[in-house]
Amino acid sequence: MAIKYHTVILVPHARAKLRKWRISNLQIAALATLFFVVTFAASFVLWSFVSEGVNASKLDKLRRQNAELREANKTFEESLADLQTKIGDYETRTRQLAIVAGLDNLDGEEAGIGGEGVEGSPDLDFMRYRAERLSGRLDRVANKLEERVRWFSSTPSVAPVKGILTSGFGSRRDPITGKRSFHPALDIAAPPGREVHAPADGIVTRAGRIGGLGNAVYISHGFGVNTRFGHMSKLTVKPGDRVHRGDVIGYVGSTGRSTGYHLHYEVHVDGKPINPLGYILDRPSGRS
Repeated sequence: MAIKYHTVILVPHARAKLRKWRISNLQIAALATLFFVVTFAASFVLWSFVSEGVNASKLDKLRRQNAELREANKTFEESLADLQTKIGDYETRTRQLAIVAGLDNLDGEEAGIGGEGVEGSPDLDFMRYRAERLSGRLDRVANKLEERVRWFSSTPSVAPVKGILTSGFGSRRDPITGKRSFHPALDIAAPPGREVHAPADGIVTRAGRIGGLGNAVYISHGFGVNTRFGHMSKLTVKPGDRVHRGDVIGYVGSTGRSTGYHLHYEVHVDGKPINPLGYILDRPSGRS
């Protein structure tokens, strides 16, 4: 097949000579192909350059974000580990407080149990369970401690008056009749007018002239404990008054069936008279 040619004529301005080129179809095809290849190559190079710059920027950003996430994850794991340690410590302290409060074992469970979650991290659900259980235990311990504090406050523990113990608890010779009889109290001799103090917190149930006790005061301390005070010259409380350990309830006297100035002091537990010496830490001097 014969090769076809084309003539390209260049017409210049003014009086310049005409220029003519003879171009075959094959040459046109080669030039078009070369132009296409050069254009494609230039476009690819330009795209690669721009794409590489964008990818590098994105990669750098991703690296920074990854580093920040690793640091945040490390801090989070350290915080969780610290929290787990603190919860274990609080569980141990709660168990110790429970023993002080009289709760030897809370729900029959051991305190300070640990747990592991995904990839060695503390299990958040388990830690939440431990925290909720600890909260319930603390409520129980707090209630028990409050009750124990009330019990301590309501338990007679000091001598109601400073003086000399002249007659103890138990069988003795009655100072008036001379016969043997049971004495359910302590007799503490003291100067007339000396203050008589409540040995513990409680409520006055009786106050006034009571038989052979003369001017007397009865106090209910709760928990089955009651105290009685007799032969006082003057009372400073009345029935229904709430008293605290150390409050003045009256003054030493010799009213009622008495041979001298002293305080008659009784302690009753569940309705039975008990030796008051067992409830006096600062015991009065003299014979027991």
